[in-house]
Amino acid sequence: MGDRFGCEGNVQLAAIAEINRLGIPVVPVWNKSNREHELVGSTQESVRDEADNAVRNQKWKHNYYVDADHITMSTVDKFLASSNFFTLDVAHFIGKPAEPHQKKEFVERNGGQARRLKDKGYSLDQFADSYLAAIHEVRRLHEYITGKKPDGFISEVSMDEVSTAQGPMDLYFFIKELKHLRIEVDTIAPKFTGLFPKGVDYEGDIDCFTREFEEDICIINQASTELGLVRNLKLSVHSGSDKFSIYPAIQRLIDKHDAGIHLKTAGTTWLEEVIGLARGGGEGLRIAKEIYAQGLARFDDMAGPYAAVLHIDPGFLPPAREVLAWRSDRFVRTLIHEPSCTEYNPHFRQLIHISYKVAAEMGNEFRDALVHYRNPIEEQVYTNLLDRHLKRLFL
Repeated sequence: MGDRFGCEGNVQLAAIAEINRLGIPVVPVWNKSNREHELVGSTQESVRDEADNAVRNQKWKHNYYVDADHITMSTVDKFLASSNFFTLDVAHFIGKPAEPHQKKEFVERNGGQARRLKDKGYSLDQFADSYLAAIHEVRRLHEYITGKKPDGFISEVSMDEVSTAQGPMDLYFFIKELKHLRIEVDTIAPKFTGLFPKGVDYEGDIDCFTREFEEDICIINQASTELGLVRNLKLSVHSGSDKFSIYPAIQRLIDKHDAGIHLKTAGTTWLEEVIGLARGGGEGLRIAKEIYAQGLARFDDMAGPYAAVLHIDPGFLPPAREVLAWRSDRFVRTLIHEPSCTEYNPHFRQLIHISYKVAAEMGNEFRDALVHYRNPIEEQVYTNLLDRHLKRLFL
């Protein structure tokens, strides 16, 4: 769970505590990427402080983590002191050529399976050309962090922000090669077929996603048994917030296979803050409208960093002058993710999602509003995380 402006840790953890009270063992991971820190002007240590304060205030007695989200070798050092969870982003290494000796050794070592796999249309050479460079970058990052944090940490491999979905055999050999390199991770985020746009529902073939998700769970179980994995490897769904249409399939399959799951809902908290401001009316509504108006005027600037995970049709974005005339209830109905509401607009919601830079530029004006409108904001954050996400996913 994320928190762009560091104000919602207490209420987020209250929602986690409630789902645990209902019998579902959910572990909180506070998440913030280097890009978000730079846009908001926050520090990595501030996330650790927020998490520690929430744990102390809520008297939380179980595990909790602070994620260094989507880190690379160029950014990892900033997170070492404050994080105990590291998302190793190697998506940009997928498709890069591996070292020739690495490819040769990999193909020879797995040669016993090569013919049988070739008969099924799967090529070890093609896998090596697609993934070996990424695997060795995981090793480089993992070993570097281990050297700095010898007492251990939670590790995740992120390879979802690419154009082509990985198949089950790709996932198997990815895990197998990591094991050969003496690297075990705790969770892995593959690319699934379909689009996982920020803050709105899944777009794609739900049956296809369901099939891929189950195949990946089975592959993880098979790999864990065959390779003797010590760590309890989980499948991760990135941009998992608001993917309500696939939650029933996820719930059914993790129950069927007694599997764990790692789900990212990071950006949804910021959206609920804007809804809370709009619900509060007055200055809160004015600020919410201004965020939209400026986000619309600076669309390319806001959308650029998120181009791969957006589906915004500008033709469905209402003009700023129209939105500035809306009453509170109209703004809320347009933004809140209630698909049955005829005024809900996923394009509007995605634009607000990526426009937190505008709020950051408001400085104390925005931060003071987060304090002044605390009650409606906390109600939105709590209800969204508990009722729309945790209960739908696990109950």
